[in-house]
Amino acid sequence: MSFNPPWRVLIGTSSSPGGTNRGIYAADFASDGQLGPARLVAEAPNPGFLALHPSLPIVYAAGEVNRTDPKVVAGALNAYHYDARSGALELVGQQATGGMGVTHLSISPDGRAAFTASYHGGQVAGFPLDTDGRIGARSAWFQSTGPLGPKRDRQEKPHPHCAVVDPGGSHLAVCDLGLDVVLTFQITGGANLQPPMPSSTVALPGDGPRHCRFSSDGEFLHVINELASSIRVLKRAGDRKWAPVQVISTLPDQFRGENICSEIQVSPDGAFVYGANRGHDSIACFRRHSGDGMLERIEIISCGGRHPRHFALSPDGHRLLSANRDTHNVTSFRVDPLSGRLTPIAGAMEVPSPTCVLYCPTK
Repeated sequence: MSFNPPWRVLIGTSSSPGGTNRGIYAADFASDGQLGPARLVAEAPNPGFLALHPSLPIVYAAGEVNRTDPKVVAGALNAYHYDARSGALELVGQQATGGMGVTHLSISPDGRAAFTASYHGGQVAGFPLDTDGRIGARSAWFQSTGPLGPKRDRQEKPHPHCAVVDPGGSHLAVCDLGLDVVLTFQITGGANLQPPMPSSTVALPGDGPRHCRFSSDGEFLHVINELASSIRVLKRAGDRKWAPVQVISTLPDQFRGENICSEIQVSPDGAFVYGANRGHDSIACFRRHSGDGMLERIEIISCGGRHPRHFALSPDGHRLLSANRDTHNVTSFRVDPLSGRLTPIAGAMEVPSPTCVLYCPTK
């Protein structure tokens, strides 16, 4: 699929106080670069996280199997055919994940597998994808277990929060917020997973690792810690092993309020890393030194709303969109390609309880 501009944006949503979300929304960019208005393109229960197939017009969404019966609410992986001209989505498949609270999903670079993380149930699952992008029966399932972190109000049980495939498609990194650990699985036979090695990277007590992003060569892993409000940089040190490089705060030195982090992104050229703060309600920007992987903070800028649950960089790295859940809006920023700094674009787009933004082609 072509990824030249102009792009369209799909927005995943989830239930939150005061929210009126009904499913997945779409919005187009106007000629002046502003975004909106949002329109509903697929009704779905809590499609909180979205991903695009690398070569087919298929969009995948986390969600729930059944919302009509309050006693039957299970996690689901959904597949939609995406009409690039109109932005319309048509449900073409669904598989139960075997766990509740699916917070993240990713697709392998070759488009042959999908992986999900179930926060509330503590499971990681793998699914083969057919040549047309449809989801096959679950082929891998892992129940996270181990010593819990010290913050028992949030680390009372295992909480896998993301499942990210490395650029080579050979490994899956899973951040477990409850266990203070980053688990690394080997991917075998499409969507099958070898159990993680006992030496998988352990975070500092109470870090609460949430999401992670690989460098383009797969040699570095950038982990954002939800509970510690920091980013941890790791360097590959062997098969399913990582060595610590750096820990750096996402907050201003003088900030003393409550904060939890959410999303992390690496710019397409690998020169910059961005992380989101909820509480301080900001995006932290870092210059990345490719040689040693070290981060240097550039700025911390307001996200333009409250509770930035997710944000995404455009495929060319020149635009950043922030999904601000509690103010029910998506805000836009221009990204300076030389400095990495963000410039707000006036005119936030209204959408109920946005939790994920996904750039999609329009042709």
